[in-house]
Amino acid sequence: MVFGQEPPTLIKHRLSYSGRKFGFDVNRLRLPNGAEGEWECIRHPGGALCIPVTADGRLVLVEQYRFAVQGRLLEFPAGTVEHDEEPFQTIQREIEEETGYRAHQWQKLGQFFLAPGYSDEVIYAFLAQDLEKLTTPQQLDEDEDIQTVLMTPHDFELAILNGEVVDSKSISSFFLAQRMLNF
Repeated sequence: MVFGQEPPTLIKHRLSYSGRKFGFDVNRLRLPNGAEGEWECIRHPGGALCIPVTADGRLVLVEQYRFAVQGRLLEFPAGTVEHDEEPFQTIQREIEEETGYRAHQWQKLGQFFLAPGYSDEVIYAFLAQDLEKLTTPQQLDEDEDIQTVLMTPHDFELAILNGEVVDSKSISSFFLAQRMLNF
């Protein structure tokens, strides 16, 4: 994706916050169409996600507790791109940490904005195949509550349609993978 093709004009910087995973800005801006106003924006370094597919065609997912929605979501493995990483390095690390699998074949699926109305976060999506189950246990962060789940593409699609998967990055990436895997 090409960013910065039509940046707004900064009139006044009002507020900044820098947290562990993202930042937050409030600025008075003039948009390219001349409109002026105050806008809030979450500044995020981006995320990387993969759709791991086993040799027998099952998808490797994680069921993860998410405090913001006060419950568990069924998602593909993903993580925040660290300041010294490329998205591909991020997802290679995350698949091993979250699922206990290592992929030996990778394809880029694409990239997309997660919530462009209030955030600059981009998700970089990959397809992970030729999986190896690691003998070492998952290396979860202290705050991660994750269970690995294997599903057929058909069952995953049914879970989406039944509202069991409400994670937009997983649904979007699944759609991107369908053209490569014919499921």
